[in-house]
This record gives sequence, C-alpha cells and structure tokens, in this order.
Amino acid sequence: MGQSDGRITAPVSIVIPLYNQLEYTRGCLDSLRRTTAADVELILVDNASSDGTVDYLQTVPDLVLIANRENRGFAGACNQGILAASGEWIVVMNNDVVLSHGWLQGLLSAAVERQLDMVSPAIREGDLNYDLEPYAEELTGRMKSVIRSSTVNGICFMAHRRVFEAIGVFDENFRIGQYEDKDLFLRARRAGFRLGTVGTSFIHHFGSITQKAVGARRETRDYALANKAYFSRKWHLPWWKRLSERIWNRLKNRLHSLREKRRYGHTLMEKWVDGQLRYE
Repeated sequence: MGQSDGRITAPVSIVIPLYNQLEYTRGCLDSLRRTTAADVELILVDNASSDGTVDYLQTVPDLVLIANRENRGFAGACNQGILAASGEWIVVMNNDVVLSHGWLQGLLSAAVERQLDMVSPAIREGDLNYDLEPYAEELTGRMKSVIRSSTVNGICFMAHRRVFEAIGVFDENFRIGQYEDKDLFLRARRAGFRLGTVGTSFIHHFGSITQKAVGARRETRDYALANKAYFSRKWHLPWWKRLSERIWNRLKNRLHSLREKRRYGHTLMEKWVDGQLRYE
C-alpha cells in the first residue's frame, strides 16, 4: 500500500450485488462516479433482475457486469464478485447507498493507521432528508478518531484480500440474505483478524430496500428464520446463549452511542425513524 501527498493508495475493487431496484442502483453509481477514483475496479453482480437493470448496466462504461440467469442470493452474488476482484482491498456494499466525498480514502486511511483487516464507515440510514456533503464533512471532522473495535457492518465493509484467502468467502447455505454477513465477520474475528467501524468515512443507507422487496414474496418470506436456525446450528448456539449475546451487544452498542453522542454530537450509526433521528 502506497502513500502520496498524505493519501493512502492501494488497488481497490468494489462489489455490489443487485436484485431489481434500478433507481437506487442509478443513484449509487452516480455517487460512486462523483466520489471514487476512476482506477477503482467496479463489479456489479445482478441476480436475475426483471426491471431493466441489466439492460441499463450494459450501457454503463468502465464496470464489470456479471448477470445471473437465476437469483443466487446475496451470498452467492457477493462471492462471484469477490472471486472476480483483482484489488488488494475489496469493498462489498449494498446498492441502496449514497457515498460522500472521501469515503474510500477514509476507510483506507483508517485501515492503515488502525491496522485493521476489515473496516466499515459511519452510516446514517433512512430518508435522505439532509444535505449529505456538509453533514458528512461535519461528522467525519468531529469523529475522525472514533472507532468501534471488533465490529463491521454488512451494509458496507472493506476487507483485505488476505481475509478471504484465509477464511473463505460467504457461506452460500444462507438463502437469499441475512446472517451470511454475521457469519463471515464471526469467522474473521475467530481467525484473529482486526475489525472496526470508523468515523473517518461516512455514507448514507436508505435501508434494506432489496431485502424488503424480496422478503415480501410468499415463497421467500421464511428465509430469515431459516437462516437464523442454520446460523445457530453451525455455531452451536442454544437459545440462552443467543439471548445473552443479544443483550450484551445491545448494551455495548448503547454505551457506545451514549458516549459518542455526548462527546461528538453524532454516533457511528444513525437512523431516521418516525420523524426523528435515532443514535445507535
């Protein structure tokens, strides 16, 4: 990884799995073009969309398109992109996000300075009812030293290639989506890799747009429960252990959010819900 004029440089690939939601994909690509260097490899994996997504992407220059004839789910699509990627660092992100200037440089800088193997940005979720760039500049300016160690977010994360080489890619036994990211991050932590969510980078997330659309279909509405059961079996987690872990994580996140809000006026995870901003 090189450094020039204070900027961290490294070969980066960005992988985005898709299933319909063309307008969100357009917005995501527009923000990527505005905020990301031209030499970043962009790989989009479409899971048999029916809304013209593939036709549109075939007109977009400077990207790699993998078009599946059937829906391989989030894990399968991500794996196709990861295995096709050439970058030293690989970003996996949802298509319903909008990026702010400096988001990628913020992740790279934090990874180097904090010696992280996997890293996620600060995220605000919900309606885009604010001015993104000034908000991002204020938040990252105040929170540039903040990190939540040992945690990253499946909405958007960047991992060094060595992570996938050591632990493998997503487990495709998780159908459609959900829990496959939790499983990957747990494997990374147990393998000794360093994870962190940092305040040097900021993005906006509209909020599980594709998952909500897929989950509304009758034939797939039970996938979340099936994935949860598979995760519990795989990691030998009885109900009482799952409950204690959930309580501990909620307490830990609550302590993080209280401290961050008090000291910086923001938190690394914010959500606009029912007309108000929640700090999480």
